[in-house]
Amino acid sequence: MTELALPTAHLVADLKELIQEARRRTARKVNAELSLLYWNVGTRIRTEILEEERAAYGQEIVRTLAKQLNKEFGRGWSKRQLDYCIRFAEIYPDQNIVHTLCAQLSWSHIRQIIYLEDDLKRQFYTEMCQLENWSVRQLAERTQSMLYERTAISKKPEETIRADLEKLREEKAVSPDLLLKDPYVLDFLGLNDRYLEKNLEDAILRELEQFLLELGAGFTFVARQKRIQLDDDDFYLDLLFYNRKLKRLVVIDLKLGNFKAEYKGQMELYLRWLARHETEPGEEMPLGIILCTGKKAQQIELLELDKSGIHVAEYLTVLPPRAELEAKLQRSLETAQRRLENKGE
Repeated sequence: MTELALPTAHLVADLKELIQEARRRTARKVNAELSLLYWNVGTRIRTEILEEERAAYGQEIVRTLAKQLNKEFGRGWSKRQLDYCIRFAEIYPDQNIVHTLCAQLSWSHIRQIIYLEDDLKRQFYTEMCQLENWSVRQLAERTQSMLYERTAISKKPEETIRADLEKLREEKAVSPDLLLKDPYVLDFLGLNDRYLEKNLEDAILRELEQFLLELGAGFTFVARQKRIQLDDDDFYLDLLFYNRKLKRLVVIDLKLGNFKAEYKGQMELYLRWLARHETEPGEEMPLGIILCTGKKAQQIELLELDKSGIHVAEYLTVLPPRAELEAKLQRSLETAQRRLENKGE
């Protein structure tokens, strides 16, 4: 009896991948077509009903229209769905932008983004969704934790923000300001009120995957307590990472309590040693992040840490109520705006 010839495992794996990739492409095309349909529906309703019939009467027509569409096509055309369509058309009137957006994000992502009030926030979350491949849940978590307001880019002049987002969109080039944050939310570490720097470091490594997500796109872990020697003295870098998007090493120094001016010299030493001994050809100069439980804004401003490639940020081991976080970030934004105004004088 002739033995049956069996396909190789390699062939089976390749065919599975072909089938799955075809399914993914099909799903993306279907999603894009549906999203474009929703935009067209919203545009027609805005043009033919809401622009002519104002306020309550126009809304009543939309409610009646939803009932008619549900009767004809089944569930999926509720008043709420039509409101989403209308909002989509209102926020993005340019069809060229809509075509691009529909090809990039799912309808579930778009529904969240269209209700962000600020255009720069919408652009930021749209680009970061693609850069970091966020799920719908992750997008909701990022907006809830006010990621945009926590990034360094939000403290920059509007023209700088737009330029960085345009560069990310057109060239896929990421600036450090798009990734650096203040504060970092580390509520997933599960730390109590009292802990040592070693406890903080241990908790970060235990929850490394979550910590990498909070750091942002492109970060990979390199070393813990990396030892360097200078003049027979030993120094230890708390945490060392590499960022593929920024093409540079990133040192994180963990501190309990408020920032101290002496931390600058220590971090500059680390960065210069790394630049001389660890940086590969084609890589950018290393960056330093000093994480503290409190900042000294005037000291940080006078030290001009940005010029040394050093970013100082607070970290929160407990996510505060949203109103409290909003107030904190608003104060930080106002401080940054005053600093920009003073530089311009």
